[in-house]
Amino acid sequence: MKKATTALSLCAASALLLTPAAVFAAGKTATPKAPAFVELRDVDFQKEVDGKQVGLYTIKNKKGMVVKVTNYGARVEQILVPDRNGKLGDVAQGYETIDQVLGGQGSMGAFIGRYANRIANGTFSLDGTEYKLAINDLSTPPAAPRQNTLHGGKKGSRFVVFDAKQLSENAVQMTILFKDGEEGFPGDLPVKVVYSVSDANELVISYDAVAANKKTVANFTGHTFFNLSGDLGSSIEDHILTVPSDKVLEVSGALVPNGNFRDVTGTPMDFRKPKALGKDIKADYDLLKAGNGYDNHYVINFKQPSELGLNARIMDPKSGRVLEVWSTEPGVQVYSGNFLEGKLPRDLGKGSTVYNFRSAFCLEPSRFPDSVNHSGFPTTEIKPGEWYSGKIVYKFSVDKGKAAK
Repeated sequence: MKKATTALSLCAASALLLTPAAVFAAGKTATPKAPAFVELRDVDFQKEVDGKQVGLYTIKNKKGMVVKVTNYGARVEQILVPDRNGKLGDVAQGYETIDQVLGGQGSMGAFIGRYANRIANGTFSLDGTEYKLAINDLSTPPAAPRQNTLHGGKKGSRFVVFDAKQLSENAVQMTILFKDGEEGFPGDLPVKVVYSVSDANELVISYDAVAANKKTVANFTGHTFFNLSGDLGSSIEDHILTVPSDKVLEVSGALVPNGNFRDVTGTPMDFRKPKALGKDIKADYDLLKAGNGYDNHYVINFKQPSELGLNARIMDPKSGRVLEVWSTEPGVQVYSGNFLEGKLPRDLGKGSTVYNFRSAFCLEPSRFPDSVNHSGFPTTEIKPGEWYSGKIVYKFSVDKGKAAK
């Protein structure tokens, strides 16, 4: 595969594409409704962490869509969008307080860097120099042994307080500096992330980074945990997924790519036509067994590596909510919430909702995992003075069809 160009212009990068209630009827059993969404309060996110102030930032559009983001890990904590009947619901798993965030799922809602996904054995070479990184992806039996770097290491951007600035009613900016040697990576890498909401009900994540003084590597993504039903503890296996991809990366039992691509034709990995996420999830298939469900990187069929293209479309048949994911990245990680365990207090979320096994999915556009160790993958290298810019668009709409029973 030809290497992707890393130097995208800033101009191109900034361009946009577009408490539970019960109803009682006379003589009938109560029928529970989907839980109402929780109103997140700014005061519950006010705290100093590592000497920096944490807060909660709200962005919204004129149509009622609301997104709430905390600058701890630049995490999306809530997304309110309407269902087919116009009722607002929360479609993003998250927490009600910063203390819950600190004790919660490590990646939930976070902006991921300096390097998204896994790096095998926490090592890579750059221009003849070997770099040893922090190891934070370990397994426990009976899972296959693994010792990888995951999502930037033990103190990646997930666990760092960003500097935040409200730009407008519909946009907030987050900035961070990855320092030379941090988590073992070379070079200073300042990063700017802008979250914005459009009147087309899009959540747009735009990011720009520059190699300030040394050649380095970078890979970014958004890690929101979605459940389009609005019932954030319910299964997402009935969600209907489409991914325009002919190939998926092969991975070892340690969940890192081996450098090969596998055609999805005739396999449980094929989502080129709409299919329920849970239809084949229990199939006796190596790429599914490795992650106990979908945790796989799909190669997106792009005309040009830097253009904005469709990564995935997913629909909840009950609520009618539809999510399209667009990005400038060459691949997308499809994750079916296999490491959600309903374990308290870690998986106790908003409204005292328990985040159960496979109660959320993630669609994470990025460059390929472990690209630093595979010359045939799109490069993640950045030369001194070179920019890495990209964009992820989460576009919400509704399917007006009848609700599924």
